[in-house]
Amino acid sequence: MDLWLEQILANSQPQLFDAVRPKNGADESIFRSVYPACSQFNQHSLKLPPQQFATNLWNWWLPLAMVIVEYRTRQSQPLIQGILAAQGTGKTTLAEILKLILGEMGYQTICLSLDDLYKTYSDRLILKQQDPRLIWRGPPGTHDLDLGIDVLDALHQPNSDTIIQLPRFDKSAYNGAGERGAFEAVSRADIVLFEGWFVGVRPIESAVFDTAPPPIISQSDRQFARDMNAKLQDYLPLWERIDKLILLYPLDYRWSLQWRKQAEHQASALGKSGMNDLEIEQFVNYFWRSLHPELFVKPSNWVDLVIEIKSDRSWGKVY
Repeated sequence: MDLWLEQILANSQPQLFDAVRPKNGADESIFRSVYPACSQFNQHSLKLPPQQFATNLWNWWLPLAMVIVEYRTRQSQPLIQGILAAQGTGKTTLAEILKLILGEMGYQTICLSLDDLYKTYSDRLILKQQDPRLIWRGPPGTHDLDLGIDVLDALHQPNSDTIIQLPRFDKSAYNGAGERGAFEAVSRADIVLFEGWFVGVRPIESAVFDTAPPPIISQSDRQFARDMNAKLQDYLPLWERIDKLILLYPLDYRWSLQWRKQAEHQASALGKSGMNDLEIEQFVNYFWRSLHPELFVKPSNWVDLVIEIKSDRSWGKVY
C-alpha cells in the first residue's frame, strides 16, 4: 500500500460508532482486504481524492458496515436494513459502497430503492387523473405496496434458493416520468439495503400542519400535507418488514436544496440534460410540501441509528 495509506492506518483512529459498533472496531485486516475493490469503485464512480476516500472508508463506511454485520449476526433470517435520508444526502451512494464492502466481507448483499417500487407509468397516469396534485412521482401513494411487501417477504426467507424477481425502475423512460424496467433475478441475500427518502416514516398528528413550516403556507398546502400524511398509514405493513433503520440526518434540511442544485450543475457541465435552478426549487418544494423533512425525516424512536450530516456532506455525530 502507499505510504500515505499506511500513515492513515497508523495515525487515525476510527471515530465513529464508539458506543454501538463491534468491540474491535474497524479492524485493520478487514480494511486491507476490502480496500483494493473499494478503491477501484472510487476511481470509476465516486472519484474522490484517494486520501479522502481511504479516510472515509476507514473512519466511516467500514465501521458502519461492521455494525450492519453485527445486526445480521443477531438474527437467523436475512437482514432488511433500511436507510432513510432526504434528497441529496447520499443514501444511494452509501448503499452502493456498503454493498461492495459487505460483499468483500462475504455477505451477499442486495440494494433495493423505494423508487424501484413505483407504480407503472399507466397506473400513475390514472392516479394523477384521480388526484391532479400528484404532479411528480415520489409522494406517498405512488408506490406499489403489495409488490414491495411480496419482495421483502421473499428476501426475508432464510436458507432459500428460490429465484426472486427484484423490480427495477427506469427513471429515463417517458421523458423522465419513468417506468418499471426489467426485473432482476436473484437467488438469495444475507443483507438487503432498502433505501429511500421516506423509508420507515410514520404518520404524525394532523394538528401539526396547522403551524407547519414553509413551503407549507396556504390552506391547500396544509390539506395536501395532511392527505400525504394519512397515506403513510398504508405504508406501515411495508415498514414492518424492516429490521433496522439508519437515518442520514442533515443538521439543516435546507442544505438538500443546495446539494440538489450542485448535482444538477455538475450534470450540466458534463453535457447531461437537467433542471435549472428555478425548476429544482419547485421540485424540492413540492416534496417538502408532501412530507416536510422538519416534521418527518428526523430522529425518532423508530430509528435505530442516526448519522448527522454536516453542510459539506461529511459525517458528524452518531447516536
